[in-house]
Amino acid sequence: MSAGTPGCIHEEAGWRGEDDPRARLLHTLRAMGAARLNVGTSGNASQRLAGGRMLISPSGIAAERCRAEDMVVVEADGRYAGARAPSSEWQLHHDVYAAFPAAGAVLHAHAPFATALACQRLDIQPFHYMIARFGGTTVRCARYATFGTQALSEATVAALHERSACLLANHGMVVFGRDLEHALAMAVEFETLCEQYWRTLQLGAPVLLSEAEMAEVIERFKWYGKPRA
Repeated sequence: MSAGTPGCIHEEAGWRGEDDPRARLLHTLRAMGAARLNVGTSGNASQRLAGGRMLISPSGIAAERCRAEDMVVVEADGRYAGARAPSSEWQLHHDVYAAFPAAGAVLHAHAPFATALACQRLDIQPFHYMIARFGGTTVRCARYATFGTQALSEATVAALHERSACLLANHGMVVFGRDLEHALAMAVEFETLCEQYWRTLQLGAPVLLSEAEMAEVIERFKWYGKPRA
């Protein structure tokens, strides 16, 4: 089934109360706006479900106007449940889950500094050791493709190879995490890093860390935030 045209199935029953995954996704979507990662209808968020399915924000509705029941279940084959259509980027989210088993939640945003760098089609170079937080010595900018297309999905997956964040040329950013809370924290951290890189570039060419220095940081990040024996 082609990107952007999933078929519709009947909505599932259940999922009510404080543990409703749709309520948690809506909370994350609104938190993205509060953190200035998105404005209006830009950006989207999703959570992995069992069996190749996912829960994703709807198409074309600002977060403050969304209700929990507007969140959309998309099946592994692209069919969707509910009265709302899924985000136009549902294929991108679907393919990130398929490519990266560690991804439990995916956020896409048009955050100001990430988007500014993306519009220059810049990879983020190792100007700061926190680049390693996202899996490597750089953060890549994916090649340009029209929003909501299979081409954009493929470009995103390629840019995320051995990474948990990337820029999308002339578009924005994509970040994944183990769950919604983690993905949101990583997205905020990534936008902060993009702002720091943007500001550094205003002063001239940044002084970059060497391969050896970044290799040491990457090794240390293997136990960053984890208890040590």
